[in-house]
Amino acid sequence: QVQLVESGGGLVQPGGSLRLSCEPSGLTFRSLAMMSWYRQAPGKERELVAGITIAGDTTNYGDSVKGRFTISRDNAKNTVYLQMNSLKPEDTAVYHCYARKLLALGARAYWGQGIQVTVSS
Repeated sequence: QVQLVESGGGLVQPGGSLRLSCEPSGLTFRSLAMMSWYRQAPGKERELVAGITIAGDTTNYGDSVKGRFTISRDNAKNTVYLQMNSLKPEDTAVYHCYARKLLALGARAYWGQGIQVTVSS
């Protein structure tokens, strides 16, 4: 059974930092094309936070987090990280890990259950 195991969320004050982790379970890390983080705040649509390719080091970020968040991967630990600095109240959301696996015909997407990040004083 494939699972994306997320960890690292919680409550932090404005200006603080958190690091989220996502480890695919039941998937070979190398079999994935890319992994990303999305977030969804109450009453808002899900939006892309950051993404990274597995084979290379190509990254992309949502405009609202550029310069504050960094996505990275550790192939040895089979884990993708999202380092979040200078957090703002508007970063409060449920953060979801996403993985994309290329198949012979098409691709398959996997989603984590989500982890809460709350930025508040």
